[in-house]
Amino acid sequence: MEYVSALVPPVVMAAFFIGLIVVIVKSQGGPNKAKEDAAVDAALARAESTRQGDGPAA
Repeated sequence: MEYVSALVPPVVMAAFFIGLIVVIVKSQGGPNKAKEDAAVDAALARAESTRQGDGPAA
């Protein structure tokens, strides 16, 4: 019976991990996708303008 107690924690963690991946995949897209994409694009644009404003990196 020691093998059962040794296998339970990894099986439970694997089940939760699979559930997390399913939730992440299902939450991609949908009505908030455009808003999320716009927020990421704005953050990247800010980072790029800050990097270019620092001058040449030498």
